[in-house]
This record gives sequence, C-alpha cells and structure tokens, in this order.
Amino acid sequence: MGTARKIRKKYSGPSHPWQGERIQEEKVIQKEYGLKNKTEIWKINSKLKNIKSQAKKLIAATSEQSKKEEKLLIERLISLGILNEGATLNNILEIDLKEFLDRRLQSVVLARGLARTSKQARQMISHGHITLNKKKLNVPSYLVKLKEETELLYSPTSGFNNPEHPERTVQKKKDNRRMDVKEVLPKEKPKEVVEAPKIVDKPKETPEVKPVETPEVKE
Repeated sequence: MGTARKIRKKYSGPSHPWQGERIQEEKVIQKEYGLKNKTEIWKINSKLKNIKSQAKKLIAATSEQSKKEEKLLIERLISLGILNEGATLNNILEIDLKEFLDRRLQSVVLARGLARTSKQARQMISHGHITLNKKKLNVPSYLVKLKEETELLYSPTSGFNNPEHPERTVQKKKDNRRMDVKEVLPKEKPKEVVEAPKIVDKPKETPEVKPVETPEVKE
C-alpha cells in the first residue's frame, strides 16, 4: 500500500488570479520559451523566490554554518551558469526569471542547434531523442549545468542523427498566394501629360439688322 500522506504543491501561484499586466507578461514568456502552460513559469518563479529568501537570511547571518551555506549556494548557481566567478549574495538578489528559464533543458537544446524551435525541442525531449551524459532524459524542465552541455547529444537510436532528416533541414514553404495582375505585368513608364491649349471664348458678333422695305401702295 502507498503512503497516506497528502501530496502538497512544491510551488505557489500568483497572489491574485486576475492581473492584466502579469497575465500578458506570462503569455509572452510562455510563447518565447515554448512552455506547456503557465504552471512551469510559476514553478521556476517559486524556486527563484526560495533562493532569494535564502540569500537574504544568509546576508544577515554571521555564523560558521551560514558561511558554508553561502559558499554552497553560490557554487551551485555558478555551476548552472547563472552567476559568474567571484559573485556574492547581493548578486543573487539581482537574478532574473529568464536566467533560470535559459538553463532549462528545452532552452539549451534549442541554443545548441539540436532543434529548430522551442516546441520542437520539447517534443524531441519528451519522445526520447535527447541524451545527457549518455542517458535519455525526457524532462524539459531539467536545469542543465555548464559542464553537462557538451554531453547533450541525439540519442544513438534517434533518426535525428541523420543530417538529411526532414525535421532538421529548414524547408521553404511555397508561396501559394494569389498574384495580382499588376504584379505580373511590367510596370509602364508614366506618360508625359501634355496640357491642352486653352480655348479663349470670342465675343459673339451681333448680326446686322437690315431695315425691312415696305411695298408701295398704289392709289
């Protein structure tokens, strides 16, 4: 029998469900990184909040244990490529959400040129076409370390190892749009406009009125 414990969420969603600005930002991020839903954004955001809250506590602490935790936390973020060598706890507070999203397996597969789009990278990972350290990994949200990037390859049994695979080559779509008659015919040079001579109205001549001759009446 399984355990009777209640499975709780490991992330927290937004404080308010209807915030227009936040919803619009999440739509842009979801489209840019090819995420399945907004839950993936909330999971990364919760992880980032936990790391920042831990950094704030370590800044205020002065014990030996806090120094060890500080060292481990910074080394972990350096191994992920999020921080540079010589970083401090204050640098952790400046980390952006997109810096974590760039280290997801889905984003790294796209960055290394193994896929053409983010959605294709997700599909390849889910179907077992990608290996990491010679092992198949089907979790798009896995955070890849810098030293692991060189071990990111196609699976030996995957058809993507063939450079002529139709999904690896970029195929240009045929332009089936309807051409306008104006686009087919060569453009004619504009004809010179010749101004017609102006016609000056002459004054009408009044006809001469001749006197009517009356016949003579004989008595």
